[in-house]
Amino acid sequence: MARLLTRIVDAQARWAKPLGDFNHRWLAALFRPMRPVKELLHGRWLGTHPLHAAVTDVPVGALTVAVVLDLLGQSGGADVALVIGILGLVASAATGAADFVDTDGSARTKATVHSVIMVVGLVVLLASVVLRAGEPADRAVPVILSIVGYLVVVAGAYVGGDVVFALGNMVDRHAWRGRGTKWLALDLGEATEIPEGVPVKAKAGPNALVLVRQGQAIHALHDQCAHAGGPLSEGRIVDGCIECPWHASRFRLTDGAARRGPTLHDQPAYEVRPAEGGPGHDVRRAFR
Repeated sequence: MARLLTRIVDAQARWAKPLGDFNHRWLAALFRPMRPVKELLHGRWLGTHPLHAAVTDVPVGALTVAVVLDLLGQSGGADVALVIGILGLVASAATGAADFVDTDGSARTKATVHSVIMVVGLVVLLASVVLRAGEPADRAVPVILSIVGYLVVVAGAYVGGDVVFALGNMVDRHAWRGRGTKWLALDLGEATEIPEGVPVKAKAGPNALVLVRQGQAIHALHDQCAHAGGPLSEGRIVDGCIECPWHASRFRLTDGAARRGPTLHDQPAYEVRPAEGGPGHDVRRAFR
């Protein structure tokens, strides 16, 4: 069943990819001058939890209640729950749009399918609300519409879950990275030194790092951006932070703390010390 559903969703790429690219362009232009609003919708104020994922629980829960109350004949409660569910869908759309601006590749295509399904569900649910407003003697049609809308929303939620759990959108890229205490030799590759204020890519065992020297201090962070895996070593230094070249997330050089979204997650930081008994440096994952 899972493979069949995946094939059905993937088959929508012919229309979803161009539509997603078009929507990405105008949404990016819309949010560009409103970065504080975009940060708010990402959920930076929640810490490490994306706001979109939290808000989507509201419409799914409220619409479930609406369907149950409709089937039990509790029309007043069902109508209230339905309106709450619709408002939750609108809020989810706003937070999802902010995340969509920083979504690329196959995740953007699948997120487009997700959003289109959700819009269809919203239209069906709004039709149910309009028909209920007239207080019809027979509520069969609006109830059927709310059930259909609910099923469409559930289908959209399934696709949205795939964007997160299968493609890792808005998920911390370092959530399962170990925090070993072993010091590892720092390999600069062909570089002979670390220049002042310029990001340099290096290796420490299996880990790719970005190094930045500021005076006598050498700061080291993991090179793969926690948000979407962008190469921080190709970024730039801004206000004591390194900025990802892909989506402009910023991490503080001293400890990897996230200072600007879209990332909601800190970057793994490393301690640096002179190598024992020879030239060069050793590094190990810093504990926070």
